[in-house]
Amino acid sequence: MRLATALKLGRVSNLPTVSSNVLAAIALAGGRAPVVTIVLACVAMSAMYVAGMFLNDAFDRDIDRVERPERPIPSGEIDAASVFGAGFALLVGGVLVVAIAAAASGSGLSPIGSAVALAALIVFYDAYHKQNPWSPLVMGLCRAAVYTTAALLVRDDLCRDVVVGAALLLAYLIGLTFVARQENLMKLTSAWPLAFLAAPFVLARPVGLLALVTYVAFGAWVVHALGNVQRRQIRAAVTGLIAGISLLDALMCANAGRDGLALAALAAWALTTLFQRAVPGT
Repeated sequence: MRLATALKLGRVSNLPTVSSNVLAAIALAGGRAPVVTIVLACVAMSAMYVAGMFLNDAFDRDIDRVERPERPIPSGEIDAASVFGAGFALLVGGVLVVAIAAAASGSGLSPIGSAVALAALIVFYDAYHKQNPWSPLVMGLCRAAVYTTAALLVRDDLCRDVVVGAALLLAYLIGLTFVARQENLMKLTSAWPLAFLAAPFVLARPVGLLALVTYVAFGAWVVHALGNVQRRQIRAAVTGLIAGISLLDALMCANAGRDGLALAALAAWALTTLFQRAVPGT
């Protein structure tokens, strides 16, 4: 597989948002994770994200021949069997890296179970998202499972802050995924699911100066993305909302009093917007 093809298949420009998910989960869990645990968690979750993107293209190959013929499989850059093989290998690899991190940190089987659940959600979403009206919920649960997996690597249970944070991320992803489902229509068929994007603004009230600044920046960014929806620039709206995941993570970190992790999440947002210029985020 050529590197350019792999980058396109994996939507790798969005990977910083996965790492910021890990940072937010650790901040909300109240843990002081060793650097090696953070790195392993980021590697594992990134591998599983790329796996999900590979499998998404493999399962959608027939639809993409009509709607997105420029994608790698319908354009003839690579065959579906190779993409399926790479996707499942990355998925298994991600779970194994979580197992290594769990063994190194002594966190037991809980994070491994969460990673296995994430893998199952990824496969289910990719295989059935086109015909499943509940696919935005499933996609949101995939991101929420990143939170739970990372959090369980640093503590034995899912505390209230992690659960609330995962719920807010879930709501945001439901709204985002609804917009993404309209990407090839170039317009929205209904606007009410966008209300899910408002959940973080209502419930994640800022605590402290950095949190307030991040809250305002997050709000402005989402409003800008919704402006693209209004202008029927759906693809631009989707990529913008994906980058906004890291702004939400930064807000979570700042509200948890972890300013260093919040700044790292803000850097992830900047990197995502930069990388999306080189590699399409959708």
